[in-house]
Amino acid sequence: MIEELFYIEKSAYRDSFVHQLDARVKIVGMFALIIAMVAIPYSPLVFLIGSLFLVFLAVLWALTGLSWMIYAKRLFMVLPFGLFIILFQIFFTNRYYPVFHIIAILPFGIHIYAESVEFAVILLVKFVVCVSAIILLSSTTKLHDMLEGAGRMGLPPEFALTFGMMIRYLFVFGYIFRKINESLATRCFDPFNPALSYRYRLKQIGYTVGTIFIRSYEQGERVYTSMLCRGYGKSSHIFITKKPLKRYEWAFLSFCLVFIIAVPVIIWLTTVDIF
Repeated sequence: MIEELFYIEKSAYRDSFVHQLDARVKIVGMFALIIAMVAIPYSPLVFLIGSLFLVFLAVLWALTGLSWMIYAKRLFMVLPFGLFIILFQIFFTNRYYPVFHIIAILPFGIHIYAESVEFAVILLVKFVVCVSAIILLSSTTKLHDMLEGAGRMGLPPEFALTFGMMIRYLFVFGYIFRKINESLATRCFDPFNPALSYRYRLKQIGYTVGTIFIRSYEQGERVYTSMLCRGYGKSSHIFITKKPLKRYEWAFLSFCLVFIIAVPVIIWLTTVDIF
């Protein structure tokens, strides 16, 4: 997975309509969609609204010209974290349903409720839509452009500088890991080799992790000393030039916001009795 770090921005260097949009447009659109999806009340209408949002994101993804395998790979890397929480919802009651019907009885007095299963699926839809919006943003926007866009929208300079350094030296950490991993490979060490004793493999992995952190710490000390020699101080910040949005970017942003707001409102007004 560390090796994938060096290719995390590879898809962001493509050339398409979505890639060329200013980072601020995509950041605002992503947050608007996530806020709208989270704010929708828990009801079966989430399926319809979530489907429309997914279609909207699918159209944007198609405009990027990126492979659907990139989206699927990144989605399935994140899904386990959400599924772990969502899966447990089927065993508990919640405040969104007045009555619960048991559909299965498991050992140790554990019950599975029909309404809780529906609630878990609603959470899954919300989760997939929100994660898909983040994947679209990260796959079409360079990290540095994202940082500059956030700075132009009012992100405090201290945060912008900290995030910029984190982005920069995240790759340094990955480079150090790769060097150590290559050194282990030249010595024919494979942590998944069953011929080696489990204790020996665990010991070597512990040494490797410790070495990575020590080297990263030493690298950080050298970099910080170099920054001080170049005038770094409390008043330092990343210089971000002003960049007005173009007309088509304003038009696209307006369309996205109108669509994101109109879809839930129209569906809610036409089916208000379900809510």
